[in-house]
Amino acid sequence: MARKSSFIDISERKLLLRSFDIVVIILSLTIASKFTGFSYIDIKNDLIYRWFLILIIYFLLFGQIFQLYNLKVSNNRFLVLRSVFITALITTLFYVFSPFITPSLPTNRLQIIYFFLLIAIPTVIWRFLYIAMLFSPKYFKTIIVIGHASRAEKLIELIRLKNFHNIATYISNTEIEGLNNFNDVTTVDLIKLVENNLVTEIVISTSGFSIDTIKNLNKQLVLLFEKGVNIKSFETYYEEVTNRIPKEYLNYNFYKNISFSVNNDNQLYHFTQRVLDILVSVSGLIFFVCVIPLLIIGNLIGNRGSLFYTQDRVGYKGKVFKIFKLRSMIKNAEKDGAVWAKKNDKRITSFGKFLRNTRLDEFPQFLNILKGEMSLIGPRPERPEFVSYLEEKISFYAIRHIVRPGLTGWAQVNYPYANTIEEQETKLRYDLYYIKERSFFLDFKILIKTVSTVLFFRGQ
Repeated sequence: MARKSSFIDISERKLLLRSFDIVVIILSLTIASKFTGFSYIDIKNDLIYRWFLILIIYFLLFGQIFQLYNLKVSNNRFLVLRSVFITALITTLFYVFSPFITPSLPTNRLQIIYFFLLIAIPTVIWRFLYIAMLFSPKYFKTIIVIGHASRAEKLIELIRLKNFHNIATYISNTEIEGLNNFNDVTTVDLIKLVENNLVTEIVISTSGFSIDTIKNLNKQLVLLFEKGVNIKSFETYYEEVTNRIPKEYLNYNFYKNISFSVNNDNQLYHFTQRVLDILVSVSGLIFFVCVIPLLIIGNLIGNRGSLFYTQDRVGYKGKVFKIFKLRSMIKNAEKDGAVWAKKNDKRITSFGKFLRNTRLDEFPQFLNILKGEMSLIGPRPERPEFVSYLEEKISFYAIRHIVRPGLTGWAQVNYPYANTIEEQETKLRYDLYYIKERSFFLDFKILIKTVSTVLFFRGQ
């Protein structure tokens, strides 16, 4: 174990992107202020540190909203260019229109354009360099997968889909068709494999292996653990990569792996969540009232029927309540019975599609939030007929009702459409991940993802 591989982990990549964005922007503005005619930001001013701090906050916030720190976006030049342009533009607008905490508006308005360009162009150049130099397999983490054939195949497919790790080899009971670098679990020299491949992480599932095989593996794993090799269970790794609980948790031992978040008993968390619910719902209803005239006109043209409707939904602790929505489907859309909505659903009207893409159809639910029947964030409430069916087909489906349903949620922003039992089960695993991990930070991520969904018109 004399050598170690060089890799940049997922969290390190995100930190690297944020750090260099800040450095590049501040350096660009500093050089421009010192050596050119750019005067909007005077680096000799005593308030320069405050000005830079506000700029950093704006840029990182809008960068998060416009997916500048999404690793799938960060390796695509077109998407990077789009995200940087939008982020820089919105940052510039907010920065120049908050002069009480930022520099006063310049008399020469061209300075604002220079400011935008000094943010956007250097950031694009640095991001393109990142794609060319650092987004390379040689900087990915190298791992070994250990598991029974069915489990190992599933994990390898997941890793390849995410594309941020190199798989040195897989160790299993039998060779998997279409995969190279197989090692037999009964004869493998794990220590030698790790040394030869500069492995820093091992992902393992012992399910399906004999007791003797597990004992032999454990002896080698203990030695590797002492040498600093990171060892993770299949379930832990799966949660980290997918942000949902693995299917294996939904069994008779579910209570071993699925529990309430520690924030369930945190009164400060609940109080803050309720205050936020009230503030956002009041603001949302005020905005909704302002746009109702336009919605009525659009409804008359594109929907031709009632604008509002109510529907029974299952909420907190299984209690049924009336949810308020704007109609987005044709009349008598469910004349043959309740059917799950699906992508490109033909029942959705032209105006209804706009309402769904912008999430305006959900705005009446701010009234449900104000009444305490819903929260801003939580599992989306389902209809009673669907819940009864899903509770029969999916083990522990009712667990999602132990928190208040939400206007948006972790499953909603990660997996919006679910038209089959298998897809509903996947969506449930996102909901249970949220229940297990919910926190201020996770709620903030959901809000940011929701805003991003609305701004890019990806509503369902």
